[in-house]
Amino acid sequence: MKVIATNKRANFEYFVLKKFTAGLALVGSEVKSIRAGHASINDSFVTVRDGEAFVINMYIKTYSDAGNFAPDERRSRKLLLNKSEIVELSNAVQQKGLTIVPLKLGFEGALAKLDIAICRGKKLFDKRQSIKDRDIARDVAREVKSTRL
Repeated sequence: MKVIATNKRANFEYFVLKKFTAGLALVGSEVKSIRAGHASINDSFVTVRDGEAFVINMYIKTYSDAGNFAPDERRSRKLLLNKSEIVELSNAVQQKGLTIVPLKLGFEGALAKLDIAICRGKKLFDKRQSIKDRDIARDVAREVKSTRL
């Protein structure tokens, strides 16, 4: 997958429980804008309503050569998933403390794909532990690098 945008805060803010890959229902000018790298999935989330999954608040910049037809930059976009996956997402959201978060936006061949995950929010002490683990890994990498020289 050629990654266009990532949600770097997702792994810091949430425990990732299960991942899915979903297609996106886009118009042509949105696809061209994503290919140009003008997209962001920060602050976006996934919701399930009426048996369909939608990504809310995903930003795709208006394509400059789109002409008169320019869709809203933050409109809701339908996710293309199997019915069993949508049911699993719907059941997960109904449980207390679980949410669906986009992780990566990219292309597989010519198709735009969005990696989403069922997540549980981290508490403050969990975030502190994540910071501590990251600092330890950085120190170990620094030591390994200095011993090679």
